[in-house]
Amino acid sequence: MAGNGHCNNNRLLFHSHQRLCSADILQPHEVRARIEATILKFLHLLASPTPTVADLPLIARRSKNARFRHSLFGDVTSIYLSQSLCRISLMKINVAKTFIRVWKVLELCFQLLVHGKQVTQRELFYKLLSSSPKYFDSQVQVNKSVQDVVSLLCCSRNSLGLMPSSRGTVVGRLLIQEENQEIVDCSLLGPAGQAITGNLHLLENFVFQSNARYIFVIEKDAIFQRLAEDRIFNHIPSILVTAKGYPDIATRVFLHRLSKIFPTLPILALVDWNPAGLAILCTYKFGSIGMGLEAYRYACDVKWLGLRSDDLMLVPQDSKVMMKTRDLQIAKSLMSSDMLQDHKYKEELRAMIQGGQRVEIEALYAHGYEFLGRYMVTKVVQDDYF
Repeated sequence: MAGNGHCNNNRLLFHSHQRLCSADILQPHEVRARIEATILKFLHLLASPTPTVADLPLIARRSKNARFRHSLFGDVTSIYLSQSLCRISLMKINVAKTFIRVWKVLELCFQLLVHGKQVTQRELFYKLLSSSPKYFDSQVQVNKSVQDVVSLLCCSRNSLGLMPSSRGTVVGRLLIQEENQEIVDCSLLGPAGQAITGNLHLLENFVFQSNARYIFVIEKDAIFQRLAEDRIFNHIPSILVTAKGYPDIATRVFLHRLSKIFPTLPILALVDWNPAGLAILCTYKFGSIGMGLEAYRYACDVKWLGLRSDDLMLVPQDSKVMMKTRDLQIAKSLMSSDMLQDHKYKEELRAMIQGGQRVEIEALYAHGYEFLGRYMVTKVVQDDYF
């Protein structure tokens, strides 16, 4: 959440728009204009006969500010943020650095836009570490400041010239063509698959072709490679995607594009039966408050294929391990979220907590390495997902 200021519903002081909006995807000259307008208003205040330093109003990125979009049937479809603001002030010593970090990130993003460059947030961190070591000493500070800038300007981070790092890979029945490049046939690749680029401009312009009937989102890289090696996409015509853990932005953008281009393909998630696995699934499905104004943009209608409580009978008792403190913390956070109210996922989470155990996908290997593929085929044939 931005700074330590108080939250209210006053209008934006530095933003030229008259209403709060989602994080727009803008052209570089539009973002530069918004940065310039923000700086000019700030300088105007300082140059007035009675100079003041006004609060910096930002969208509050906290769970209490979360709101939920619902389908016609009442199900939650995605997360978004309401108009509650959090104001940070240069006049408060404990938040002055937060204020200054925003201006430092604005400065570097403006330079990127002028020169038509893109950098990852990791590269941005090292640049700020070298140029402004008094204000930046961790990646977390940079990430929060970037979200503050997104909130202030109502634009996407991609519009700022920031390119997310990507851990994601894809394999299966998918042809990908980048402009003026050869077609990549993802069914001919090795188990490691095709890396998903972090360049969102490229992602948005890829041309996709597929004869798949399903899209599988796999939590773990090891499971992804096992399924790719077994050519599961030949047994179930499918596309496999993994972010190798918690989903990065690029992988979510890639999956969202697939969902829009192939809207009839069910997206099925295979995750560990523990709170972290469910949290990963929910991030794909609903979005993430940590993404600020971009929270909802890349949400997809992901269904839970497994592992679920009904599958535990397939797992030997000695493959079930006790939950860790971190598991319980994630479970508590999910249980308190309105996101899972009156949802089947909450029943699964309650079963995890009551049993006090966690089960990883690899536990199915007790029946042989090939069993995982048969398990997925059975689930799909029986439409056993929700």
